[in-house]
Amino acid sequence: MTDYESISARHTDLFRKFLPEYLERLNWSAQQIRDHQQRELRKLLITAKEKSPWHRKRLASIEPAAMTLDQLEQIPPMTKEDMMANLDDILTDPRLSRHTLEAHLAGLSDDAYLLDEFHVVASGGSSGARGIFVFGWDAWATAPITMMRFRMRYQIDHPEIGLDAKRATVAAAKATHMSYAIPRTFRAVMQSTPVPATLPLNEIVARLNDLQPTVLTGYPSSLYVLAREDLAGRLRISPRVLQGNSEPLLPEMRKAMEEAWGCPIFNSYGTSEGVAANSCGVGRGIHLAEDTAIFEFVDEAGKAVPRGERAQKMYVTNLANPVQPLIRYELTDEVVVLTEPCKCGCAMTRVDDIEGRSDDVFEYSDGTVIHPLVFRSRLGAAPAIAEYQVRQTDRGASISVRVQGAIDGDNLAESIRRDLEGAGVRNPEVSIVVVASFDRQQTGKLKRFLPMQPRPARKP
Repeated sequence: MTDYESISARHTDLFRKFLPEYLERLNWSAQQIRDHQQRELRKLLITAKEKSPWHRKRLASIEPAAMTLDQLEQIPPMTKEDMMANLDDILTDPRLSRHTLEAHLAGLSDDAYLLDEFHVVASGGSSGARGIFVFGWDAWATAPITMMRFRMRYQIDHPEIGLDAKRATVAAAKATHMSYAIPRTFRAVMQSTPVPATLPLNEIVARLNDLQPTVLTGYPSSLYVLAREDLAGRLRISPRVLQGNSEPLLPEMRKAMEEAWGCPIFNSYGTSEGVAANSCGVGRGIHLAEDTAIFEFVDEAGKAVPRGERAQKMYVTNLANPVQPLIRYELTDEVVVLTEPCKCGCAMTRVDDIEGRSDDVFEYSDGTVIHPLVFRSRLGAAPAIAEYQVRQTDRGASISVRVQGAIDGDNLAESIRRDLEGAGVRNPEVSIVVVASFDRQQTGKLKRFLPMQPRPARKP
């Protein structure tokens, strides 16, 4: 096997090669975007039908070379449950299997390649259902670009900041998470100091006060708490650019960040499936990366929703990662497509800031703040757990799980208890109970994190 540093250096060279092209795509016209989607869709369908037994059955009546964007709805949608249940038959590289991917994830202590070529990440997902995603060589290089290119363009256009600005990222500390793995792979160009979101808040504050980052990125729920710390005078930093990612950026979060730092806020929507969207820093909402994915906006029944109205979910077709074809794959984020042109001039479809399915942080009576990642890292990494729900208690959490195999609940509970203790909860108590099903919201969605009460509002 080739050593990690050598492979990472080659991948970073590819990132640098791709960056100018993907920045230029922000200037494409609507017709250029549509023509590109048409070409890439046909290529994806050809690969899926030839190399994926599951897709071959699903696409039996489809002629890939003749498929048009308007005919895409002829293909039935797929869910995360479909994908996980049929993963071996979905993957298009014969060297890959669910067993291979699971074994790779289980052995990760830091970022690492599988077979010197692939990257594998796991996600609990906002729906609570676990997912495993493997990226091919090119797809792994384009994923961070499409998630951050508006912010990168801003830094390039402002030489006093530049792409080599000192950066800190308050996000995942686990090698199985995309938000950890990408900065590690491309650290030569990202130059970001990781600050685990699972650390006690006072330790995060101390680290950032020491680092004094020019660019601060991370989960919006973490940046929101840090903005409150800054307004209270405990955090003393002056970032020039903010980037939220992986979670909804809610209005109250944005307001607190603006009050604390008064700098441009770039909102990034990125998923473990490789689907991305960015805010441009000029107009409202976020631009979907339509050069790497096709987005369909539908209601609960899967019927198309007119632009300007709220869609209950999206069907996405990832055009950039043929290793694991996701074709009309269901994402249950609620979105509203903005109809007016953006002042920035980008023709990529824009949706309002995504507010559905926000993961709530838990705040305990002594002020200790626990990010959902503390729970998600353990629960999302357990192969036998299909879904989970975490309910905050006075001293910890009560966790319900729906399983698809045997689990060691006592050992898992003890691991989470130690994680909570390490994050600042005093004498935490954690219980895990196996359930057959969950009481869902009227929409059919599962709210994964249930705080005891709303987090206290920031004092003026």
